[in-house]
Amino acid sequence: QVQLVESGGGSVQAGGSLRLSCAASGLAYSTYCMGWFRQAPGKEREGVASIDYIARTRYADFVKGRFTISKDNAKNILYLQMNTLKPEDTAMYYCAADHRWNMCGSAIVDPTILNALAIWGQGTLVTVSS
Repeated sequence: QVQLVESGGGSVQAGGSLRLSCAASGLAYSTYCMGWFRQAPGKEREGVASIDYIARTRYADFVKGRFTISKDNAKNILYLQMNTLKPEDTAMYYCAADHRWNMCGSAIVDPTILNALAIWGQGTLVTVSS
């Protein structure tokens, strides 16, 4: 059974940091692309960052220089280190994966294909207070 389970969300003050984790099971982890996406209340889901099977990364402009995506192939865990958090980063953060190597990166820049990603986690909530 393919499964993605996010953790690490919480409440933090502006300027603080959080690290999100996404534990993957049941998929050929090392050959999939993976990414982080978020949905704020009343807004559409949007791409945050992605990483493909050879660790090429892509970031949304609004997180460049603040967030870092990485993965541990040995542990099958995807991470999102979030620094200098802002109140506008408040959202539910989702982990997603796809066997098509370029899909996650494409979804970062083209939200119309975001829902085509094959596998999604349940999300973890991040709240940033001012």
